Amino acid sequence: MLVVGNWKMNTDLDGAVRLASDVVRETGGAASGVGVCPPTVWLDAVAERVRGSRVRLGAQNVHPAPEGAFTGETAPPMLAALGVDLVVVGHSERRQLFGETSAFVAEKVRAAMGAGLVPILCVGETLEERDAGDAEATVLAQLDASLDGVELASADRLVVAYEPVWAIGTGRTASPEQAQAVHAAVRARLAERFDGAGRGVALLYGGSVKPGNAADLFAQPDLDGALVGGASLDASDFAQIVAAADDAGARRAG
Repeated sequence: MLVVGNWKMNTDLDGAVRLASDVVRETGGAASGVGVCPPTVWLDAVAERVRGSRVRLGAQNVHPAPEGAFTGETAPPMLAALGVDLVVVGHSERRQLFGETSAFVAEKVRAAMGAGLVPILCVGETLEERDAGDAEATVLAQLDASLDGVELASADRLVVAYEPVWAIGTGRTASPEQAQAVHAAVRARLAERFDGAGRGVALLYGGSVKPGNAADLFAQPDLDGALVGGASLDASDFAQIVAAADDAGARRAG
């Protein structure tokens, strides 16, 4: 199980350091994997706080070029030099607000992997697409296009996060059954595309995950954790979600 906090454009410097320290303290005994993705400007400070702990450092975005005239962007080698391990790519906010296409996302996935980073590839449908009965088809089309040209030798080099657009920051959450159906389809497609490595890729759910709904979501067989937004800004709430992941992992192992 893996639980990753996406802090988005939140926290000041002191708050980011304090939150990172609290997450390290409150999840220190977790069996599940734990990661935090602070704003880019705080990566170095947060790296200092999580260094030597089990908490993995993640970035919220990356540019596919290794260097160049791309004002405001961050190259994969720059993130790697800071000790970043995970990087979110293809988030719906990037796709919708900044016009990122799946072809561009695929460039990011390939570049991140080439720099030794583990991309957390986000896919998800809008409410209109779900209401039209096109949720799974939309997600699988996004997945295929976002993995164009990607080769996967090991399952631990890729994470996929299913985040229905209509559940992000709205307080609405896909039912466990809805989430499971899409996750099962994604797992089947990854297995088809990457054989054994694809079957082992961690599949996270994202979209208003909270302590109150985490256990029901993690009870689904193809949910391997969560990409957590708002609740990751409270270390106690985040730790409760991690604890729910631990419980689910223990049940599966048993």
